[in-house]
Amino acid sequence: MLDESYSVTPAAARAVNAAKAGGRPVTAVGTTVVRTLESAWKDGSVRSGRRSTTLFIRPGFEFHAVDRLLTNFHLPQSTLLILVSAFAGYDLVMKAYREAVRERYRFFSYGDAMLIL
Repeated sequence: MLDESYSVTPAAARAVNAAKAGGRPVTAVGTTVVRTLESAWKDGSVRSGRRSTTLFIRPGFEFHAVDRLLTNFHLPQSTLLILVSAFAGYDLVMKAYREAVRERYRFFSYGDAMLIL
């Protein structure tokens, strides 16, 4: 994975940490947010600040910060599709993709989206 810079504001870190402490789900809007929050997760909470990450989220990854994901349909054989498969499970993601192809959903940026609960 390439290095990616990210920034988590103190307010965003407080909001995520309060949700986690209160037993409420955290919904990431986009795979970049997933990668950011999971990279910022240290010692049981999300830390604010500017950093960079090389985190490669793939099946077997243990998610700590993110509980739900809103994302578009990513291109086949992409690292983003691997991240989504790690989050929702390969079989469920492939079932969603078959449906998307059958129904002619738009893929990639500015395409159709899915909410994974």
